[in-house]
Amino acid sequence: MSEHALDVGLADFPQHVLEESRHRPVVVDFWAPWCGPCKSLKPILEKLATEYGGKFLLAKINSDENQELAARYGVRGIPSIKAFVGGEQVDEFSGALPESEVRAFLDRLIPGPADEMRRQATAARMAGDTAGALKLLAEASKLDPAHIGVRLDAAEIMLDLNETDEASRLLGGVPDDADPRVPQLKARLQFLGAAGEDEAALTARVAANENDLDARLKLANLLVAAGQHEAGMDQLLEIVRRDRSFGDDVGRKTLLSVFNLLGGGELVNRYRRMLASALN
Repeated sequence: MSEHALDVGLADFPQHVLEESRHRPVVVDFWAPWCGPCKSLKPILEKLATEYGGKFLLAKINSDENQELAARYGVRGIPSIKAFVGGEQVDEFSGALPESEVRAFLDRLIPGPADEMRRQATAARMAGDTAGALKLLAEASKLDPAHIGVRLDAAEIMLDLNETDEASRLLGGVPDDADPRVPQLKARLQFLGAAGEDEAALTARVAANENDLDARLKLANLLVAAGQHEAGMDQLLEIVRRDRSFGDDVGRKTLLSVFNLLGGGELVNRYRRMLASALN
């Protein structure tokens, strides 16, 4: 047996699968002694675990002896392969696939050079080195031009810097379903593009004239784009309260767009109630 493959049960599943997957991908093989296809897939997985030299861990779980785990992860037929990264299941397949398809499955999981540069870029960004992060992401993009994560990380930084043209270029052509962040980043771009001025100037305009609804709207867009959703929604509610007809009811319509951006939750529910009160 490979040093990168081991038998796992309920007791050590948290350690060998969930915790270990925070350091490298873990491929879980749900099998049973009576399963014919399992007998053909298992040697392929063990061979590749050895060949990949520790780039992933193979965790083999006898589903007959670990029915609680099998039920928890929705195993309905075996062999059932579940891939874990960062403590979460991220991919799966069922049945005995040929080695070429198993290899392709593994290659999607295992970080490449671009992923390592992306990790370094994230660390640089968290340390406040935005320029260094962008440089690393540019290098990662050269290594893997189709890497969606790299593109979205760069777009997020561009939005933070109010570089809407570059953010738009990076997000252009990326399907909304390519990554959960895509719709959110596109919404941020839309709000940021509608602002047009910096926050200090817009705040000064509102302070000088509380009925400057154009400034309130631009400030709201800017605040929402910056992730200050409550402050932005407060400005939009004030527009609704002061003049429903302004901009063809743009205050209410923009507020509904923010609700869609946030996707629900107690914050949205609270502001929905406040909007309903303002409309009465």
